[in-house]
Amino acid sequence: MTEFMHMDNFVSEILGRDIFAVERDFPQIIRFFGGYGILFGGRKDIPLGEYINTLPDSLLDDIGIDRRQLQVHLEFFLTGGYGEFQATHTVTIIGGHDKFGNEEHVRLDLSTGSITGIVGPTGSGKSRLLADIEWMAQNDTPTGRTILINGTLPDIKDRFSPQRKLVAQLSQNMNFVMDATVAEFIHMHAESRLHATNDNHQVINIIEQANRLAGEAFTPDASLTSLSGGQSRALMIADTAFLSASPIVLIDEIENAGIDRKQALDLLVSREKIVLMATHDPILALMADRRLVIKNGGIYRIIPTSDAEKQYLTELERIDNRLQQLKQRLRTGETLI
Repeated sequence: MTEFMHMDNFVSEILGRDIFAVERDFPQIIRFFGGYGILFGGRKDIPLGEYINTLPDSLLDDIGIDRRQLQVHLEFFLTGGYGEFQATHTVTIIGGHDKFGNEEHVRLDLSTGSITGIVGPTGSGKSRLLADIEWMAQNDTPTGRTILINGTLPDIKDRFSPQRKLVAQLSQNMNFVMDATVAEFIHMHAESRLHATNDNHQVINIIEQANRLAGEAFTPDASLTSLSGGQSRALMIADTAFLSASPIVLIDEIENAGIDRKQALDLLVSREKIVLMATHDPILALMADRRLVIKNGGIYRIIPTSDAEKQYLTELERIDNRLQQLKQRLRTGETLI
């Protein structure tokens, strides 16, 4: 496997698998080679890398590609073609200006495992801020903001590749129209991310996590179209936590989703996501490490959540838990007296 020694661990691991295992777990890799007219006949109990290194030069000449070019294309397919980012530890927002030209005196580092609330009235500019982050703005958007990744300017291929999405957005209303079961949906997403497609443990884990968030449990064979709004949101949060390559997760008004808000945030934080949430809920706002107050299209103020506010949060959660108990009693046909 000398031709591929410089590749990263993931690529090396794939090349070390026998062809039977690659066909079973990563059929899209087989399709990649099929696009070049390379078919895997004969022995399939040898490692993929060994098979590639024994391809006849005459075959490569007929295809019009040399072994080095094939190596580069395969490496891009495995590590870049599906939008996987290098490890993202921080996203930095360098302020621009609001819609009246007033400067944002802001330089804010968002790190993995952090939660940032975004608050402000409708039309204040919350969506523009998220768009700047998602597009990795370089003083070339209406706000004049600049976004750094790990303290440096992002590569141009990261900015403009449609596959490389910095932000995974979970909107308030999520309803499926796909004619598939929950398990089939997770398998399809796993395959698109080059995860093993026969890993039923992964499917079960995602569904278990989703059911911890949802008010009513669902099974792997449940139809996507039969899920309620809360169940759909719970499934997508769990799916995003375990399968999405995007380092930033934006949640819009999670308070209206019919799911366990705290557990949802804890799950995403435990998976080292950078969480941004637009919210009007004081409990969620105080769960965040900080609040970005948006006004007139600009970041008007950054408020770190203080210890005193955290104490106030405890009382709000107690009141909210009592309210949720009363709601549950009404749902199940009980009386409140």
